[in-house]
Amino acid sequence: QVQVVESGGGLVQAGGSLRLSCVVSGSIFSINAMGWYRQAPGKQRELVASIATGGRTNYEDSVKGRFTISRDNAKSPMYLQMNSLKPEDTAVYYCNVKTSRWDYWGQGTQVTVSS
Repeated sequence: QVQVVESGGGLVQAGGSLRLSCVVSGSIFSINAMGWYRQAPGKQRELVASIATGGRTNYEDSVKGRFTISRDNAKSPMYLQMNSLKPEDTAVYYCNVKTSRWDYWGQGTQVTVSS
């Protein structure tokens, strides 16, 4: 059974930083890409950043230059370093794992940025 677990959320003041972690466990055949999504109250879930197996990254425009997604190797956790946080970054952040057959999701971690 595959488990996806996020951690690292919390309450931070505007301008502060947080680092989110995503750990994947269980038998998983082949990961094509991993990513971070977020969902704010009353809004649709949106892609924040993604990283493909080959290391190519992609960022949503509003987080470019502030957030960094990383993963050292196929067996290591995935991270999202979030700097210069803004109140509009407040959301539940979800880890997503894409394989050729399935998408796996974590339970989410709350990030709250106070002004």
